[in-house]
Amino acid sequence: MITICEVGPRDGLQNEKDVLPPETRAELVNRLAAAGLPVVEAVSFVSAERVPQMAGAEELVERIERRDGTVYAGLALNEKGYDRFREAGLDEVRFALAATESFSMRNANSSVEDAATAAEEVVARAREDGVRSTVTISVSFGCPFEGAVDPGKVVELAKRLSAADDVVLADTIGVATPGQVKNLIEDSGASGFHGHNTRNTGFANAYAAVEAGATTLDSSIGGLGGCPFAPKATGNIATEDLVYLLEGDGIETGVDLDALIAISEWLETVLGRPLEGQLYRAGRFPTE
Repeated sequence: MITICEVGPRDGLQNEKDVLPPETRAELVNRLAAAGLPVVEAVSFVSAERVPQMAGAEELVERIERRDGTVYAGLALNEKGYDRFREAGLDEVRFALAATESFSMRNANSSVEDAATAAEEVVARAREDGVRSTVTISVSFGCPFEGAVDPGKVVELAKRLSAADDVVLADTIGVATPGQVKNLIEDSGASGFHGHNTRNTGFANAYAAVEAGATTLDSSIGGLGGCPFAPKATGNIATEDLVYLLEGDGIETGVDLDALIAISEWLETVLGRPLEGQLYRAGRFPTE
């Protein structure tokens, strides 16, 4: 069984030009949870001035219709964000830090060392509070400002932050290849992979991560996403396409594929444009 973490409501929508109101984003969260996704990254507790698409996090959380068996996660990048996370009462805190100095300064206005220290503090507080934690190491395979990333640096960060319940390696700008993903997952001991399909390798990379022992995969409904701080980065791998791939190969996800397709169809009308995902347009096979 592979655990899919749906990041569309947060990582997906934060890259959209249009800012959806909290009630619409909450409806998306509720639809995704109803489709059987075990983890939904619902909100980001960051500055609304810096990321206006994530404004109204607390209002969104209040509108969530909680379902048993669904873990509702929120992103926090510092202890202030963690305080907001705890007050909101979500189930899992997710912390992201970069593997390179340039990206860390652009994304979080922080050095890698300071970001790693902040991650350790958030993970420690989560453990004390009995809350799950996930740390994502962004630009693990390549940085838009520094180029190729030293795998040893990523391994060092992953080992340092292994107190988290999950450590996820992110191919933020979609430059990795399957062999690179397999090797780095194995060397770092990371339990998860977050892929972007910028160069059409995202799904092959996700499959390579599973073969290397990863148990968690991030994906975004309809292939929404990118990164506002990463030039030319395009969307995450599409959740419905990923489920089709895994289930077709006998790897269970526990997710309702037809429900995912319906969500992408609905979201296309909400955003007023075609989404990047392919399955919701092509249809499942065989048709049932």
